[in-house]
Amino acid sequence: MKKIILADSQAIFRAGTAKVLAMGEDLRIIAQCTDLERLQHAITTFPGCIVLFAASLRPDFPRLRSLLESVGSRGVVIAENNDGAGSYIQQGYRGVVFRNVTGAALVDCVRRVAAGETWLPPQVMQADSPEEDMVGTRVRDRLTPKEMRIVALIVQGCKNREIAVRLKTTEQVIKNYLRSIYDKTGVSDRLELALFTIHHRVLARAAAEVGNKLEAEERNAAVA
Repeated sequence: MKKIILADSQAIFRAGTAKVLAMGEDLRIIAQCTDLERLQHAITTFPGCIVLFAASLRPDFPRLRSLLESVGSRGVVIAENNDGAGSYIQQGYRGVVFRNVTGAALVDCVRRVAAGETWLPPQVMQADSPEEDMVGTRVRDRLTPKEMRIVALIVQGCKNREIAVRLKTTEQVIKNYLRSIYDKTGVSDRLELALFTIHHRVLARAAAEVGNKLEAEERNAAVA
């Protein structure tokens, strides 16, 4: 049985990743962490694990690698879709996956790293250009600016009430928009929507840009 520690502050992505890994009969998630303090505690408590953690947690990478080595664990970095993978391998980590990784590739990565191999995203994944993501491009172009804002906040893990507050509307309006978004993306719930968005680089990039713009608007409003 391959023991896994999963660490990521994005609740929806973490839940989706856990769901995928739970399907492997030889894989077992023994700890889920939302921040660096919990991650470090889990690493020292459960030695000999595959530690799958998000680069967005911004750890001290050399120190974390040393901690992993001291307890016989191996680290796999969850990189952002526009991030580079090579630098993490050069720092001594055993694998890298992007947030748009497929379930099959994620499971393959964990198993190979557990077997002592080093795992990088397939070359075709690294070579894919945003223009080649026809599904993501089509969905992005179908979504209205308001719908894209909602998608961006869903990916961030926001609930309907928080989205309504941030977009200055009501929960019922958000629910109505979500029905339209589900129809356009072909998903059935918010978890599937978040994973669909993350998987398609064009859509993920658009959602990230919209989310950053929204946060900037909120900061400016707070200052004013």
